[in-house]
Amino acid sequence: MKYPLSMTGFGRGENEDAAGRNWLVELRSVNHRFLDIRVKIPRQFAGLEELLKKEISQFYSRGHVDVSIGLNGGRAAALKLQADLSLARQYADCLNTLRHDLKLPADTDHDLELIATFKDVIVAVDRGEEMEQIWRELEPAMTGALENSRKMREREGENLKKDLLDRLGLLSATITEIEGVLPQLLGKKEQLLQERLAKLLAGIDLDPRRLAQEVAIIADKSDITEEIVRLKSHISQFENFLGPAEPAGRRMDFLLQEFLREINTMASKIADADIAHLTVVLKNEVEKMREQVQNLE
Repeated sequence: MKYPLSMTGFGRGENEDAAGRNWLVELRSVNHRFLDIRVKIPRQFAGLEELLKKEISQFYSRGHVDVSIGLNGGRAAALKLQADLSLARQYADCLNTLRHDLKLPADTDHDLELIATFKDVIVAVDRGEEMEQIWRELEPAMTGALENSRKMREREGENLKKDLLDRLGLLSATITEIEGVLPQLLGKKEQLLQERLAKLLAGIDLDPRRLAQEVAIIADKSDITEEIVRLKSHISQFENFLGPAEPAGRRMDFLLQEFLREINTMASKIADADIAHLTVVLKNEVEKMREQVQNLE
């Protein structure tokens, strides 16, 4: 498979078996934190559900997957109708109770027709076909649906990858802009601190070296060099996550939380209008990236 993969996809597969029956499989998937598979299959083939889920898990590591399986044509060769007498008797008892309590006239023919329409009174059952044989006939349709869905997911994943790389480029450019004005900003901050302290300490005999040391400590608390270095490292790591031959959506989501942590720290350290504006730009882009990553497997 080509990664990254979107969790959103649709696939359809068909196969005609030796009995003239046409198997139709439709598969739809959307994003989900874990792998959640739901299979809708004719009741007589319910024993194949685990095999189907196992096959799907070869194509999906997470996501909500809905699979609908239909069968058309040639049913008489493999199925027969059978009455569930125990269930029918219960329906008949209920009707008799209603007739007795409501004093309604008896109508045996109508009652029989009514009971026959109730769910599961008359069902189609398998005539003894082996599930292994049924699976061999159904599997090509299932595989076709999965492969078609994968192609759609690959296309969507490629589009998401391009968008994320574009946004990473914008993040890098904004960080470089912040880095470029940082020395000037720190110098300005240090000068303002010195002037403010000079006014506060006017007439007080204080060692100039001690004063310079205190100013340097205060200025150092406004230094965001470490945050910038970590953000650059996160960007490089995120780019690597977009390339491996394995799902990385969860790791990218976690890494974007670290992006926000560093950006918020930068914003709290630097009390400057221009830097504040740039950190807002960074956070907006990261939030958009998080929305996109939610769709990646």
